[in-house]
Parts: sequence; structure tokens; C-alpha cells
Amino acid sequence: MVFLFSALITFSGGVAAYSHQELRWISVVTKTYGEQAGKRVTYWRDELSEVSQLPERQKITRVNDFFNQMTFVDDIDFWGQTDYWATPLEFIGSRGGDCEDFTIAKYFSLIELGVPDKKLRLIYVKAIRLNQFHMVLAYYPTPTSQPLILDNLIAEIKPATQRPDLLPIYSFNGQNLWVMKTSQGQLAGKSSRLKLWNDLRDRERNLHLRKPKISLD
Repeated sequence: MVFLFSALITFSGGVAAYSHQELRWISVVTKTYGEQAGKRVTYWRDELSEVSQLPERQKITRVNDFFNQMTFVDDIDFWGQTDYWATPLEFIGSRGGDCEDFTIAKYFSLIELGVPDKKLRLIYVKAIRLNQFHMVLAYYPTPTSQPLILDNLIAEIKPATQRPDLLPIYSFNGQNLWVMKTSQGQLAGKSSRLKLWNDLRDRERNLHLRKPKISLD
């Protein structure tokens, strides 16, 4: 798949300066995955900087479009295990991942852009047409509204009512976990109950980056 990240081969620095944290991310990703991976991180940082002052709905669209350029790869082929939730730096650095990785990267990017955690949920669903489990990101404009669905399977962001192909099972964000018996869900505790989520947050905090079994660069 040829996508916009290929333009980074000739990247000349569109943004004048990065924070100390951003420079650390670029350095660690470059050492782990290579020069092109470090350039992808700079492109991600530039993109978030560019959209930071846009209205919330436009941020949602831009972040969704940005990450949907990435390459889909099954966890078993890429990471050597049936289920692995990559951090955004692992996802961007390795240039690919599965539906959870797309969703997680979108979630953390939107949180950084100031979208409140209470408006976002990572939703585990059954993709009926594919007959397999899947993850998408939901954006709730208001607490009682139907969410908009950000999905790596399709480019267009649609209301949940227009995605009958997805059967919600459970959802979570940075704080809570819900069983999706309704569009709002039934509170089932804290998201810290999810081991894969805890493992991801720990790697994120400590900048532990894992290399995949295969290289996409």
C-alpha cells in the first residue's frame, strides 16, 4: 500500500520546533524501528499541531483520515500472538497493526487534541459481515446522542445508527467500562479491569517499544 507517509523520505521539517517529549519520542522510535519510522512520528506531531485549533468535529475527521492510511496486519503475523494492543508509537513506528491499534492511536491523538475522555469510547464489536470481532472508536457529541463511528474498515465517519453491520459488545475509555446493552451502555466498572489496556498504558508510560516479527518498511 502506498500512502502519504512515503512523502517523509524527503521530509524537511515543516514544524520549526518540537517539545522535549516529542524529541524523545522521535529518538526512541528511530532507534527502535529506523529513520523512516522517526519521520512518521514527526509527521504525526505536525498533523496534530496543524489541527489543534480546529473545531472538534474537524479534529475527529482529520485524525481518522490520518490513521486510516496505515497498513492492516493481523496480530499473529505481526506480533506473533493472537491479541496485542500496540501503543501509538509502536503502531506509527512499525507502520501497521490491526483494528485495536488503529482505534487506540485515534483515541490517544484525540485526547491530546483536547477532546474530553467522556466523549470517546473504544468499542469492541462483532463485525457481522466479516463474522469476526473488531474494534472501533465512538465519539459522542453529547452525553445522550448517538455516537459517530471511526473505523479503519471504511473511510466515512457514520452515526452508529447507520452501521447495522456492527454489533456492540463492550466499550471503555480512560476511566470506565460499559456493557453495550444500549447505545449508551451499562456501566460495568473501571477500564483498569482490562489487562491488555493496563499493559498498553504501562508500555506507554515507560516508552517500552516492541519490534514486530516482520518489517513493513
